[in-house]
Amino acid sequence: VQLVESGGGLVQTGGSLRLSCAASGSTSRIDRMGWYRQAPGKQRELVAYIFSGGGSTDYADSVKGRFTISRDNAKNTMYLQMDSLKPEDTAVYYCHVRTLVPWGRSDYWGQGTQVTVSS
Repeated sequence: VQLVESGGGLVQTGGSLRLSCAASGSTSRIDRMGWYRQAPGKQRELVAYIFSGGGSTDYADSVKGRFTISRDNAKNTMYLQMDSLKPEDTAVYYCHVRTLVPWGRSDYWGQGTQVTVSS
């Protein structure tokens, strides 16, 4: 699976951005798609997930009510709508995909896109 991210940038506090992650390759095996982020000097952390079966979602407490994850199955593209952005949301955001195969699972990562929120 190949992943291409887009949509990062610079925004002021309270502003909005939308990230996109387009998947190609063995997309029929995708079990879940999600976003992680990593701020300078910090560990990578989960932001949100969307599962292929049923489309259920899960969010980190820090972004609940502000971020919305969605997926366009026809385009194999996942989105992260980020509203009411805060300076602490500044990080490199990574797209993540997990596929399931009979012998196990595989994880794939995008190249990362920078999100900077100015105060």
